[in-house]
Amino acid sequence: MSDATTTLAELKRLVEDFVDRRDWHRFHAPKNLAMSMAIEAAELMEHFQWISAEESRRAADDPQRLAAIGEELADVLCYALAMSNELGLDLASAIRGKIAKNEQKYPADEYRGRYGPEDTKKG
Repeated sequence: MSDATTTLAELKRLVEDFVDRRDWHRFHAPKNLAMSMAIEAAELMEHFQWISAEESRRAADDPQRLAAIGEELADVLCYALAMSNELGLDLASAIRGKIAKNEQKYPADEYRGRYGPEDTKKG
């Protein structure tokens, strides 16, 4: 199964089933999940600490390194899906809503190739 064939709902169910079989809902307060997500994000960041942006892009060329990065990223996403499950949050709607807000906040014609408002004034 791949990104192209797996739905968000399937992934949420996969995480939910994993948590249910272990009776972990009692530990999955949103506060705990948010902290766990941050911890896993820090572990993901360790793979890129002290290297250049270009070196970070080359991580995809090293299968062993890419697998380790994938595991940490999966941990972050699993906690995000678990939080979504615990809160009854429709994650697809939340993402679409956030992208719509960002479309308004960062119009493509003003931000194409730029990363911040101060950068847009230089052009």
